[in-house]
Amino acid sequence: MKRRDFIVLISGAAAAWPLAARAQQPAMPVIGFMSPRGPEDSANLLGAFRRGLAEGGFVEGQNVAIEFRWAHGQYDRLPAMAADLVSRRVSVITAVGGDPSPLAAKRATSTIPIVFGMGSDPVSAGLIESFNRPGGNVTGATLWTNLMEPKRLGLLRELAPGAPLIGVLLNPNFPPAALQLQQIEQAARGVGQQITVARASTDEELDAAFATLIKERVDALLVAGDPYFDTRRERIIGFAARQRLPAIYHFREFAVAGGLLSYGIDLPDIYRQYGIYTAKILKGARPADLPVWQPTRFETVINLKTAKALGLKISDNLLSLADEVIE
Repeated sequence: MKRRDFIVLISGAAAAWPLAARAQQPAMPVIGFMSPRGPEDSANLLGAFRRGLAEGGFVEGQNVAIEFRWAHGQYDRLPAMAADLVSRRVSVITAVGGDPSPLAAKRATSTIPIVFGMGSDPVSAGLIESFNRPGGNVTGATLWTNLMEPKRLGLLRELAPGAPLIGVLLNPNFPPAALQLQQIEQAARGVGQQITVARASTDEELDAAFATLIKERVDALLVAGDPYFDTRRERIIGFAARQRLPAIYHFREFAVAGGLLSYGIDLPDIYRQYGIYTAKILKGARPADLPVWQPTRFETVINLKTAKALGLKISDNLLSLADEVIE
C-alpha cells in the first residue's frame, strides 16, 4: 500500500470514530409530564419537580428530556394528551396535578411506567392494588387533598363564627366531586351549618357560580380542592375580595396570592417527590415495587393582610394553629 493511500485510510477511519461512538450512545430518556393545570400557575412546582429529578441524577437537557402537556383546566383534553405521549414511546409518564391526569394516563397504557399525583384514594380509583405494593405500572403519591373538605369547613367556621350561610364552590366534572360534596354536606349537618353549592367547570359557569353566590348572599366561601380552580386562582381570589367574603382554599399558593386562609399539604415538596420517583424509575426501579408516598404534615396558612382588608379579626386559637402567617 502506498503511503498516501494509507494516510487517507487512517484519516477516514478516524473521522468515522466519533460517528460510531455517537451511534453507540443510548438515546436520552424522555419524561412525558402531563397535568390538568397550566405552566403559568405551576412554575414553582416545576422547579421542585426538577430538584427531585436532580437528586436522582437527572438534569433536563443534559441526560433527560421532558415533554410537557397542559390541559389548562379542560379535563377532556387529557385522554388525547396521554395517548400522544404513549405514541411517542416516552420512558415514563409523570401524570400529576389532580385525579383526571393519572386516570387518563392509566387508561392509555398498561406498560409505560406512570408516576401519579392525586388527591383521592388511588386504591378506590383503581390505579393501584395497595399502597405498599402498588402492582402493575403505576406508583406515585396521594395528597389526600380531596378528603380534607370537612376540616376546611371547620376552619372556615372558626374564621367566620356565626356565618348563617356558607357558599361552596365545586367542580362537578372533577372525578371526586361527589365524594367532596357528600363529606361537606355531612360535616355541615353535624354542626347545623347551612350551605349552598355553586358549580363550575368552565369560565362561563364560573361567572354564573359567582352570580349565584352573590344572589344567595353567602357569608363565607369554601373553595373545594380542584385543578380547574387552581388555574383560575386569581379570578376566585378577586371575587372573594370584591364581595368581602372570608374564604378558605386547599393550597398555600392561594394564600400567597391574596387568599385569606388555606389548609393542605406542602405542594412543592410533593412535586419534589414526583421527581425523585421519576428518577428512580429512569434508573430501572419498577413502579410495582415503589410504595405510594403519603404526606404526614398538613399546613394552615393565614394571610393577615387580607384579613385586615376584610376588617376581620383572626382568633388567637386560629393564629396558634397557623404554620405560616403572611403579613
